[in-house]
Amino acid sequence: MGEVERGDSAPRVAVSYWCANGHETRPSFAEEVRDDAPVTWDCPRCGYPAGQEQDNPPAPVRNEPYKTHLAYVKERRSDQDGADILDEALAALRARRGG
Repeated sequence: MGEVERGDSAPRVAVSYWCANGHETRPSFAEEVRDDAPVTWDCPRCGYPAGQEQDNPPAPVRNEPYKTHLAYVKERRSDQDGADILDEALAALRARRGG
């Protein structure tokens, strides 16, 4: 096994990436694609995006918290709208029941 059976490996170059937490990641790429290396790389330690500038790493992505259906409805409607809709629904229910 080895180079005879697998062929020669392409010359490699390591590119350094730094995340906002200061972690350095050094993936290696084929030497001929050095200039086409990705601008950002995910940090394997913390998951933040990492950039090639140590003094200016990319900002962490801000994830929106999970919202329930009710939270989305409350964004679109005021409390008064909700009370009016509830009153309409209760009136319709009472009318169907005959009361």
